[in-house]
Amino acid sequence: MKLEETSLPGVLLVKVNSFEDPRGYFMETWNARRFAEAGISENFVQDNLSRSSRHTLRGLHYQIQQPQGKLVRVVDGEVFDVAVDIRRSSPSFGKWVGAHLSSDNRDALWIPPGFAHGFFVLSETALFEYKCTDFYAPQHERTILWNDADLDIAWPIPEGAEPVLSAKDAAGTSFQEAEVYS
Repeated sequence: MKLEETSLPGVLLVKVNSFEDPRGYFMETWNARRFAEAGISENFVQDNLSRSSRHTLRGLHYQIQQPQGKLVRVVDGEVFDVAVDIRRSSPSFGKWVGAHLSSDNRDALWIPPGFAHGFFVLSETALFEYKCTDFYAPQHERTILWNDADLDIAWPIPEGAEPVLSAKDAAGTSFQEAEVYS
């Protein structure tokens, strides 16, 4: 397993070792000791799995209390995954980083607490799995508009396509008006 820094401090691209033979492949997706050696010693308390169709865009989500760190990966399909730094005291406040995660590249992304998160589905369907460092608390969940002009996220939405959004995501808050971390 290899952890690579991204342009946002704390957000790491996780490259796993995959062992392939004629039967298929094997890979270790989580190892507390190896992550602790890389400085990630959080305790994961909840695993989630979502299935989404092509052009679904989920996010940008976060919890203003009980912030969740997330270790995200794609079990089947491909997504463009985004983390946005929403820690007002951070030098990278308001910056975002994106990564293509797929069942082919088998990469994962570590998104620490203090970041909003979202993804856009590029394949016909995608199974998206993530480990969380705190429990889901709907009363604390917030959503920033996926297409906020101040963030200017370069979502890879094909020309002429419209993202498929939930009502909650379509009604997200602008970055300027969003509750953020101090």
